[in-house]
Amino acid sequence: MRFDLVPMPPTVQDRPRDDRGYPVPAITPWEDGEPRFARTDHGRSAECARERLCSVCRKLMPRGPVWRVVGAAESAAIGEALAAGRPYRNLAPTLEAPGHRACMLYASMVCPYLARPNARRGLTAEQPDELTEHVVRGAARGALGAVVGFADYEFAVTSSQVLFRFLDLVEYLPHDTADTHLEELRAELARS
Repeated sequence: MRFDLVPMPPTVQDRPRDDRGYPVPAITPWEDGEPRFARTDHGRSAECARERLCSVCRKLMPRGPVWRVVGAAESAAIGEALAAGRPYRNLAPTLEAPGHRACMLYASMVCPYLARPNARRGLTAEQPDELTEHVVRGAARGALGAVVGFADYEFAVTSSQVLFRFLDLVEYLPHDTADTHLEELRAELARS
């Protein structure tokens, strides 16, 4: 689905755009006047974590659930836990920051890497470590991503990273291709 056909949350409409018209998420760094979509700006991510701002639109997230988009491995782990009737709790930290439900549904559909299982990463992580060693140019997202809601999040700001942990699963919306979330996004926008 073309990104310009996906309904845009009002909070995203004021975000800066790249040359193609894609809105640039709040935590995306800029280099030489160009956004680097596959990377995360440490200072912006820390600000969003500390001030409870959405990582996509940079607007306040009210107390209560937060959402994020997950890749194939975490989506599979969540699906397996739910199918077995077990609670899902992942204590491993991630660099992926939370956001509003509408913003994450939107991001899952307009980001080429998040939207399709055969999409490939465009960049390799700048300084790969145990959290980013999978961020390699050409790596595919893999089958079954998901938009996932959690009751809350914890974070730690180190000198080089902002680490997040998500607590108490409240919603699991798996997708092979994210355009399956179109009606859910429309309904979420109508509620807000």
